Amino acid sequence: MATLSLAEAHRVVVKIGSALLVDAETGALKSDWLKGLTEDVARLKARGTDVVIVSSGSIALGRRALGLPLGSLALEQSQAAAAVGQIRLARAYEDMFGPLGITTAQVLTTLEDSTDRRRYLNTRATLETLLSLGAVPIVNENDTIATDEIRYGDNDRLAAQVAVTVGADLTVLLSDVDGFYSGNPKTDATARHYPVVEDITPELMAMAGDAGTGLSKGGMKTKLLAAQTATAAGCGLIITEGSRTNPLTAIEKGERLTLFVAREDPKAARKHWINSMKPRGMIIVDDGAVGALSRGKSLLPAGVTQVSGTFGRGDAVEIVGPNGAHVGAGLTRYTSAEAMALIGKRSDQIEAALGYPGRAALIHRDDMAL
Repeated sequence: MATLSLAEAHRVVVKIGSALLVDAETGALKSDWLKGLTEDVARLKARGTDVVIVSSGSIALGRRALGLPLGSLALEQSQAAAAVGQIRLARAYEDMFGPLGITTAQVLTTLEDSTDRRRYLNTRATLETLLSLGAVPIVNENDTIATDEIRYGDNDRLAAQVAVTVGADLTVLLSDVDGFYSGNPKTDATARHYPVVEDITPELMAMAGDAGTGLSKGGMKTKLLAAQTATAAGCGLIITEGSRTNPLTAIEKGERLTLFVAREDPKAARKHWINSMKPRGMIIVDDGAVGALSRGKSLLPAGVTQVSGTFGRGDAVEIVGPNGAHVGAGLTRYTSAEAMALIGKRSDQIEAALGYPGRAALIHRDDMAL
């Protein structure tokens, strides 16, 4: 089941921890391991799979460059190490992927970017565009500016949120353990391995342990929380031991792992989420727009005849046809004031109407539930 999941996935998020990427003793990048991982990603992309990488490692790379010791660092030291290490991390990915003909992009994010609807939509649009152009986004938490109030706290949670944002159908957490166990397999010989988990129960959560390596912040509990987020959004999640050469190839060859089964497909889960939101306003459209939406098109301002309510970018709005019938709901890319100014406007008239460039779609088809 797990092998088929990766082989059939259309969009995959791969999370890489610091311990896999950086040597704990020397602080040096594990170039041979990274080379194998990039070869795996290139193979996935060659068969049409979109790949997003969520990568730790900036602090681990930067701390040695700055001569900082092992162990806990003060916040300002961690942020300084991240600033130095992020350059090295981005360069390492570019150097590995470049010879394979793959363009990489650096995306730094914080928890605020997913909780604020406007930032969320901007992040989603950027990632979607990068993937559509064939690039591999390398995502990391923006440790240089993030404080405790706006931190994800670990890249397991970040990977799950990125998977939700881009509508991935599989997330792979490359770990230091080959799946989920009923106890710590390093200290408990009777610990049971779970190859497949269909429901994350309180009993399973109680079995989760803490982080097992000096460079890692995430333990099994954070991985289960990530699995809850991912599977609820229609994305399966795999936990597997990642230190082996070509770890994604190893998954397809049947290496030991745990697969957390998605509850439904990601597109359906996203539509359910949009439908569950309380509309902040109403967009009334003409017959032409209703027909275009039914064919899977985005909602353009040219098809809008009336706007009501007060809403901001990223808010949910109801879409209503000319006869007053409910057509659907969506997340608007414009404020209510902007939407009113754009009523009936063609895409080439948007800049003149607003006084600044804007997006062609009022509501993108990926942010709509009909």
